Amino acid sequence: MNQAARVDANELQAFATQCFERAGASAPVAQAMAQSLLAGDLLGFPTHGLRRLPYNVKQLSTGAMKGEGEPEVLSQRSAVACWDAHKLPGLYVMPQAVAAACKMARQAGTGTIVVRRAEHVASLAAYLEQATAQGLVISMMCATPAQASVAPFGGTERLFSPNPFAIGVPATKGALLLDMSFSVTAAGKVRQAYERGEMLQFDAIVLPNGRISRDPKDYIEQGGALLPLGGADLGYKGFGLCLMSEVWTMALSNYGRVEGADDGECNSVFIQVMDPAAFGDVAAFRDVTDDLLRRCRDNTPREVNQPVRVPGERALALKQQQLIEGVWLDAQTWPRLVSCAERLGIEPPTALELS
Repeated sequence: MNQAARVDANELQAFATQCFERAGASAPVAQAMAQSLLAGDLLGFPTHGLRRLPYNVKQLSTGAMKGEGEPEVLSQRSAVACWDAHKLPGLYVMPQAVAAACKMARQAGTGTIVVRRAEHVASLAAYLEQATAQGLVISMMCATPAQASVAPFGGTERLFSPNPFAIGVPATKGALLLDMSFSVTAAGKVRQAYERGEMLQFDAIVLPNGRISRDPKDYIEQGGALLPLGGADLGYKGFGLCLMSEVWTMALSNYGRVEGADDGECNSVFIQVMDPAAFGDVAAFRDVTDDLLRRCRDNTPREVNQPVRVPGERALALKQQQLIEGVWLDAQTWPRLVSCAERLGIEPPTALELS
């Protein structure tokens, strides 16, 4: 079976929850994991959505990921904390960390939490609305101590992880939601292109001999490294951002590439939430933000039929569409979910549409 499918969101979440419980997760952990992965698909991040379900099932089944427990608070002040997740699912720990940072922000104006050893958190975008729905501003950064995918500017060897960065800002016409990596593209998108037999749309890889490429085979098969954001010419910008993100996540949590060398896909994450009310009038904050986004939308487009799009507009529209019509699972993801269901002895969700 090599088909794509569309599946009801509620049924998909119930299915994922059942899979995680069968693999060894407690009910609260399984439910949070399913919700976090589903959020990635709803917002248009399929490489970090339910496609990762078989990986999470395997990690739970083998004990590489803990299926129950709570993160340890290593240090805490009024508006700052450092947590050790001890290989609990990042899909479970992140909603807790964002909630705690939001609570700090309500009390102190800002809240910052750094988490180490959280099993892969998937899409950072999945957690942004948790803050923006409360009228709060959020930023997140993530790094992976045991992963090396991205070369420093001017280099050819893998050093950094792709290091995603995300921000969420409340606004009248839908929140501003940005989720991007500090590499030219995410490793997951390179793997997706490789599986589909497609070329990347831009130069994203540097090979050991220094040659620049857009062929995903050069990354998967030839040992190439991803270029930092900005590419071969302006990659010093992404290089600087990669350095920042690894200091903000690994150094602040005292858990870097030496300590986490054997931690697989465990992430270190930086979360900061701010309450606009602590800085000034909330209505004025909203007015300034709305005006900024309006100016972006009204900017004369380079292509007549392609107006400037504020980050998050397409994601939020896609989410609403998929909540009504069902979640689209591509021809790589749907067969994996069906196969995983068979291995676990679980009935797969009903496909509303196959193609």
